[in-house]
Amino acid sequence: MFSQKVAQQSLRRLAVQQPYAMRWSMMGAASPAAVAIGKNVQTRQATSSTNTEDPTQILAKQRLNRPVSPHLSIYKPQITWIGSSLHRITGIALSGPLYLWATAYLASPLLGWHLESASIAAAFGALPVAAKILLKTVMALPFTYHCMNGVRHLIWDTGRALSNPSIIKTGWTVVGLAVSSALALALI
Repeated sequence: MFSQKVAQQSLRRLAVQQPYAMRWSMMGAASPAAVAIGKNVQTRQATSSTNTEDPTQILAKQRLNRPVSPHLSIYKPQITWIGSSLHRITGIALSGPLYLWATAYLASPLLGWHLESASIAAAFGALPVAAKILLKTVMALPFTYHCMNGVRHLIWDTGRALSNPSIIKTGWTVVGLAVSSALALALI
C-alpha cells in the first residue's frame, strides 16, 4: 500500500515537470510523464482487405520472397566446430552400441545366445590379424577422441586455454593424441 502511494506521487511529480517533459519531446521520445498519464498511446488504423485469394497461397508467395538462411556449406571448416561435432558424434557412437550390447547381454540367457567373455574372446581370436587391428582401431578411435576432447573441455571449464590460438592448438593436439593412442591400443 505504501509503495503504491510512493509510486503514484512520483508519477504525479513527473507529470507536472514541464521542462523535463519538453526535453523528452525534443528528443523524439515520449516522456515518462506522458507515458504515466496515458497521453502517449499509439494507435493503428484498421485495414480491411477485400482480397479473395486463398490465405495459404498468400503465405506460399511470401515464402518465395524470404531469404534463404546460410548453411554450414558456406563456412570454412574450422577445428573448433568440427571438433565439437565429432565430440557429440563419438559420444553417441560409444553410448549407442554400449546400450545395445548391455541389453543383448541381459537378454542372452532367455534367447540362448552366448555373449559371455569366453565366447567373445574366442570369436575375436578366430579373426585374421588385419581384421583384428582394423576392428580394434574402429573401436578405439572414438573412445580415445572422446576422452581426450573431454579432458580439453574440462580444462576449458577451469577458464584456461580459451583464446583462439590455444583453442586451435589444443584441437589439433587432441586429434594427434587420439589417433596415436588409438593406433597404440589397436596394436597391443
